[in-house]
Amino acid sequence: MFDPTDYNELTVTESSIPGLFVIKLPVHGDNRGWFKENYQKEKMEALGLPSFNIVQNNISFNDKTGATRGLHAEPWNKFISTANGRVFGAWCDLRKGDSFGRVFTHEINPGTAIFVPKGVANGYQTLDDNVAYTYLVDAHWFPDTKYTFVNLFDPELKINWPIDKDQAIISEKDAAHPLLSNVIPMEV
Repeated sequence: MFDPTDYNELTVTESSIPGLFVIKLPVHGDNRGWFKENYQKEKMEALGLPSFNIVQNNISFNDKTGATRGLHAEPWNKFISTANGRVFGAWCDLRKGDSFGRVFTHEINPGTAIFVPKGVANGYQTLDDNVAYTYLVDAHWFPDTKYTFVNLFDPELKINWPIDKDQAIISEKDAAHPLLSNVIPMEV
């Protein structure tokens, strides 16, 4: 369960994947609920977050615990958080280079956000019912957008999903993504 009293200071920390940042957000709660500044350009950039020109805001609503999505690498940067609920997030670097195939995982809740650079595949699994997963992006989606994918449950990735594959709620499309050994690195 998310406790807003656990989050008081804004921090920006780079993960083991170059350009992927974990952002701790101050959350202010009282007897009515809580409030947060989800994205504050000036403060976050001063702490090391890359400059980011937002052009679109997306929300993915997931009604059941175990909803599992990904791993998709898009040709844009994104800033991810939840409006409510918790998710187990997983990222795999699919960019051409030394960090290709590197994986990072972290829980996201209303007090935590993640900045994902283009070319890093993003996936998540809901840990609660009724999760609103939000993300800001710096490019518009078009029907012919080129994505790069990798299979969520590829043993080579060694992602320790909290909910096993046989209990996860996953689309046929996501289940059919290729193994890392068959992925062509993304040029960014």
